[in-house]
Amino acid sequence: MVADGHAVRRMLGDPGFRRLLFCRLASQWADGLFQAGLAGAVLFNPERQADPLAIAGGFAVILIPYSVVGPFAGALLDRWDRRRLLIVANFVRVALVLLTAVADGFGLSNGPLYAAALLVMGASRFIGAGLSAALPHVVESRDLVTGNSMVATLASAAAAIGGATAFGLRDVLGSGNVGSAQVTSVAIVGALVSALFAAQFAAGVLGPDEVDEPHAAFVAVAKGMVDGGRAALRVPSVAAGFIALTAHRIAYGASLLVIVLLMKYTLHSDGVFRAGAGGLTEAVAAGAAGLVLSGVVTPGLVRRLGRPLAVSGALVVAAVGLVALGLPMTVPTLLGAAFVVSFCGQTVKLNVDAAIQRDVPDQSRGRVFSVSDTVFNVAMVLGVTVVATIVPMNGQSPSVVLGTAAVYLIGLVGYVLVLRAHPNSPR
Repeated sequence: MVADGHAVRRMLGDPGFRRLLFCRLASQWADGLFQAGLAGAVLFNPERQADPLAIAGGFAVILIPYSVVGPFAGALLDRWDRRRLLIVANFVRVALVLLTAVADGFGLSNGPLYAAALLVMGASRFIGAGLSAALPHVVESRDLVTGNSMVATLASAAAAIGGATAFGLRDVLGSGNVGSAQVTSVAIVGALVSALFAAQFAAGVLGPDEVDEPHAAFVAVAKGMVDGGRAALRVPSVAAGFIALTAHRIAYGASLLVIVLLMKYTLHSDGVFRAGAGGLTEAVAAGAAGLVLSGVVTPGLVRRLGRPLAVSGALVVAAVGLVALGLPMTVPTLLGAAFVVSFCGQTVKLNVDAAIQRDVPDQSRGRVFSVSDTVFNVAMVLGVTVVATIVPMNGQSPSVVLGTAAVYLIGLVGYVLVLRAHPNSPR
């Protein structure tokens, strides 16, 4: 841990790293607040009704922009000044958040509300991919794993604080359409602060260093996903990581929908353990704790075990924890399951991000991160959607829990097979 301490001090002593970190934290806080505000508007608004498919639609709204925007963001992030794009995207997000708040406040149906929210999350994903691609420009190569873990951990905590802020504001401003709109609009504060920190960088500092894009921007955008996918497949550590990440996100999406349904329709509060919106807040907090702990211990795990064992172990622990803690279907055990699954998933994600940052050339890194965003979120939408068609309204389905655990083991097999097929590649 001494080496980690040295790395942290080196990074925090760099004004560029601090600036990028604060830019990320403000953006993630805004994301967490907006997503929780949207969830409250759809799930716990007495003026709206939600069944499993409606809930799945809400998750899709939050996550689909990762895949829709990804190909476009990747090409642009590898072509144009990332500093300028981060500033513009944040101001665009401010306008779109206000548009969503208006749709919510006037009580428009889920369709228009979801359409406005899709645009907000699209801008957010563009910003997230840009910040990830820019990190190697403010962190030395030897510190990338620690830096990525630190940034991701603090960003996850910021998102969780944003979510908690949204639920706290609901108690003050109300849970109806107008109250939900007011809560959602507060997200503009984080977007403006993020833009302010991005503006403090000099032009070109965040990359890209080189541009291999065609001259026509439209062609560059159209090629973004294909080029990013090819670049990822050329790097076995990244290709294998995508398999593990896909398995986790499918399982995570399925688990999250089950928890939401159980909290909303089946479970009851018992002392400090709450059901309903309070229970969902506690589950988010448990998941955030898992994310934070993973960020703290993952660098040490990678140094001691190596990346393959760290990822493989995370997939196994997630499968076992999901069965052991998910099947009882009580509030305490569900909180435990949220903690374990989030911890293991973050361990996988940190290793995949580090592999991209270390093994993918800078001129392709933005596109590969965009592909990673796509994999990360299409997989979750898939998990939520499939389970929404088979799970009962009350969420009580042991077979879904067991099937979800099996997904982790399938991902483990795929991960190991890809690495074994390329024994001499970086890991």
